[in-house]
Order: sequence, then C-alpha cells, then structure tokens
Amino acid sequence: MELIRGLHNLRPQHRGCVATIGNFDGVHLGHQAVLGQLAEQAEAMGLPTMVVTFEPQPQEFFAPAQAKPRLTRFREKYQALKRYSVDRVLCLRFDASFASMTAEDFIDQVLMQGLDVKYLVVGDDFQFGKDRQGNFELLRAAGQQLGFPVVNMHTFNIEGERVSSTRIRDALEIGDLLLAEQLLGRPYRMCGRVAHGDKRGRTIGFPTANIHLHRKTSPVQGVYAVEMFGVKGEPVAGIANVGNRPTVDGTRSLLEVHLFDFDEEIYGSYVHVNFVHKIRDEMKFDSFDVLKEQIKKDEKQAREWFDSRD
Repeated sequence: MELIRGLHNLRPQHRGCVATIGNFDGVHLGHQAVLGQLAEQAEAMGLPTMVVTFEPQPQEFFAPAQAKPRLTRFREKYQALKRYSVDRVLCLRFDASFASMTAEDFIDQVLMQGLDVKYLVVGDDFQFGKDRQGNFELLRAAGQQLGFPVVNMHTFNIEGERVSSTRIRDALEIGDLLLAEQLLGRPYRMCGRVAHGDKRGRTIGFPTANIHLHRKTSPVQGVYAVEMFGVKGEPVAGIANVGNRPTVDGTRSLLEVHLFDFDEEIYGSYVHVNFVHKIRDEMKFDSFDVLKEQIKKDEKQAREWFDSRD
C-alpha cells in the first residue's frame, strides 16, 4: 500500500482510481464494508483503490478542545487499512489553507486534477469545502457532469444500530470492551514503541513497558487486562494502566503495561496492546504503598479473568 502525503506529491501514475473520503477513525466494521464496496468496484473497473483522509482530522483543526478522543492515531489507522485491499492512501494536511478551499476547488483540484476519480464512495452526510458548502448532492451533481458516479456508503448495522466511531467511543467509555470488539471486528488496541520511563514500577516489583499515546486524549482510561503482541511468546497477558498517574503526580497521559511472568528486554520494540477486560477506573491513592497493594489486587483480578476465559 502506497502512502501519499499531500496533493503536491501526487504524480501522473496516481490519476485514475476508485476513491473514498473520510476520517476512517478505528477502521471499524462499517469502514471495512465501505472498503469492500470500493474493492469490488475497483476490480470491476480495473483500477486501484484510493482512501483520502486528513491530518489533523477536521474537528481537531476547527475545535481542538472539543475534539473527540481518537480511536486510532494515524500510524495505527494506516496499518489497519493495509489489511483491506487498499492500494493507496492520500493524506491531506488539514490546515488554514486547506480549510479555506471552496467545495468547487476541492472537486477540481483534488478529485479531478489530482486523482482523476472514476468512482467515488462517500457518506450521504459528507460535507466539505469552505464553511462546509459542499455536500453529497453537490458531489453527485458534479460527478454526473464530469463523468464519475458518486454513491453513498452502505450502512452497516449491528443489533439494529449503525456501526460508528462514536458508538465505539461510547462503548469504551463505559468499559464495554466486548461491544467495542464486535463493532471493530477485533479487540480495541493501541500500538507504539516501548520507551524508558521513571522506573518506579521496578521498585515495587511491577516493572512496566511504557508507551506514549501520541494523542491529545485517550478513549480508554483506567486499569485493564491486556494482551501484548510484538514480543517473545506473544500474546503475553498482563495489566495496563492508561492515564496520568495521579498518585505519582503524573501529567502526561501514558500507557503502562505490566506483563505476567515475563522477563525480556523490550525497550524500543514496536508493540500492539489489545484491551480485553476493564478492571477499574484510574484512582489517586494516599501513598505509593497503598498503590502497590491495589496493583496486587488488580493483577489477581486480571489473572482470574484470563483463567476463566480458558
């Protein structure tokens, strides 16, 4: 899968494609259905598939304080898209210049001159261009005039409700990891490189693998039973804390994973952490000793959960 960053990096060989546009946050079952729809059309037309997405996401640009937590940061999204017959990803930088582009200029500069789109799939609530002037009807009318069909995404429902990134965030917020997994088609996961921390966990017998989240806010907070991939013996079970570590006056949101019965050096490893069961919310304890006792309880509860699953 080819990644193209910005319109200026489009080349003549990128013209002519079957495309879709969106944030694709989470690459959930609804997104996967769209990608399948795209792949079928691409095969019928003998053309490559193109996913057009944005960094930052539009809401993060216009109202960063109100932006919803991301399910996936860009690298995680890119890795997920690789699994679903996507040939190319065009990542457009969403800045003041791009936000000021009119809907007509978006159609001309991105869809026609840049990509020469032959078939386009978007949500019927898709809005684009300066002041969100463009919508599905404008796109469809432009497509009829310029010679490419514009169709809306097939709605994908589970238990009578539409699968959406918002629904997954809501499930994660209340700790319903089973529902989140059903909507995603896989366990909810975070990925990243194991970094050096302050080594506090080692002093109380709970060494942790520390992973920076690289996102403003996290859709999960608290203590979880997890499985880590990307290390020897994968998957390795453990417990994880996601939060600001208030007991030790932490300020930066961090994912800390303590792996069970594991003694390998993994600094620098790129790992995947699957969240499989929520144990509790993050709490502030009166002392480090009280925190240590709670971690023992958390580990016991997580081990029991894994044992019950076998």
